[in-house]
Amino acid sequence: MVSLMESAAKRLKSSKLIGTHNGTFHCDEALAVYLLRQTPAYQNADLTRTRDPKVLDACDIVVDVGAVYDPEKLRFDHHQRGFEHSFENGFGTKLSSAGLIYKHYGKEIISGRLGLAPEDPKVQILWLKMYKEFIEAIDGIDNGVQQYPADISPKYRSRTDLSSRVGWLNPAWNQSVDPKTVDTQFEKASNLTGEEFIGRLDYYANAWLPARDIVKEGLHARATVDTSGHIILFEQFCPWKEHLFELEQELAIAENQKPFYIIYPDETAGNWRIQAVPQSPDSFISRKALPEPWRGVRDEELSKVTGVPGGIFVHASGFIGGNQTMAGALQMARLALQM
Repeated sequence: MVSLMESAAKRLKSSKLIGTHNGTFHCDEALAVYLLRQTPAYQNADLTRTRDPKVLDACDIVVDVGAVYDPEKLRFDHHQRGFEHSFENGFGTKLSSAGLIYKHYGKEIISGRLGLAPEDPKVQILWLKMYKEFIEAIDGIDNGVQQYPADISPKYRSRTDLSSRVGWLNPAWNQSVDPKTVDTQFEKASNLTGEEFIGRLDYYANAWLPARDIVKEGLHARATVDTSGHIILFEQFCPWKEHLFELEQELAIAENQKPFYIIYPDETAGNWRIQAVPQSPDSFISRKALPEPWRGVRDEELSKVTGVPGGIFVHASGFIGGNQTMAGALQMARLALQM
């Protein structure tokens, strides 16, 4: 039992109080609370879990309860009738408390984590990327938004997503549900969501985003690789696909000037890859697949068919192939353009 003196001392240390609902918890408010604690204003904030309006009224900020969305009053619920807010910026999924807090505080969290100015363009890129890849699914699941039409039956069940794993941290029906136990489990859930959020943000900031500059440089230099402009050469591997499509749109590259093939080193095997650019980031259909006579052919037989020494393989679908050298991969790409 915490004494009145200890309680008072704790409140002095933390002048802010976050409120959310008690009972069964979900991924959205668990993450919302964690995100708030990444801001200077709520870094040391206490948490109360209740549905008592009087207690909530005394909180500095309230998430996922109260039936009010009013950023000026620091009230962030999404359950009330008529609430249809989305993240905007091209996204239409209805927001949960996670999305609400991220929409309003995400840039502050990202800039603080990375030591960047809030107006740095990288912050905007990462703010949108993290919503697309991390937050939106939490919003959709919490609001019951289907990923695909309801008349299509899923081929398998997925219960390993973050929202499901948070759900498993709730006490089972035949376990104790006293407030102290549930609050302890909520803090575990909040830390779980936060660790994954920070891990993903660090990856996108330190690995995914730096690749954008490499792709942009390769896109600008493609005419020096081949006068057609349809071949991009990367001298080191990097995740290129999503960046390429975004940059093509950003730079307004005409359809007849877009690249067909990407050449890059396979650093683990010490050879080179030639990959056909798909029609869209998630498509299995290539803009121009490698020639049909090459598909499914390997090693010396491939070198004979192509006339290019050092052949390793071409996939049966023609979306990727390999050669022992950069020059060989480049020659294969140039031949493929003519076929």
